[in-house]
Amino acid sequence: MKDKIILIVEDNPQDEMLMLRALRKANVANQIDVVRDGQQALDYLFGEGEFAGREVTELPAVVALDIGLPRLSGLEVLERLRADPRTGLLPVVMLTSSDEERDRLKSYENGANSFVRKPVAFAEFAETVVRLGIYWLATNDPPHR
Repeated sequence: MKDKIILIVEDNPQDEMLMLRALRKANVANQIDVVRDGQQALDYLFGEGEFAGREVTELPAVVALDIGLPRLSGLEVLERLRADPRTGLLPVVMLTSSDEERDRLKSYENGANSFVRKPVAFAEFAETVVRLGIYWLATNDPPHR
């Protein structure tokens, strides 16, 4: 489980800190990479821009993707990931504060593996993040590429 990477795409520093803290508190020892907008997420995953030269064959085990991001929304990022054969099967969890049915529907239509609303209370938020981490890192059995 240690060699699996988690990619967090989150523009809110407080939510980022809470996610990292919750995962560390649960003894998740995996590498956790963080990018802060939609374009950075694509650059990271495709080894472009500031991430030119990154080994793109090492995809994360899961991407936690916020919807409301600067530059490109999470939904736009998801569309581009699903359109590319290199990332078409990459597990993507929409982790968002949005409770809009249209966002949930659009996420699933665009190929999200899961849609999770960020709880407001810290303890509940932390527990949600830990459950997601454990599921996607230890329980899920993705296809081998």
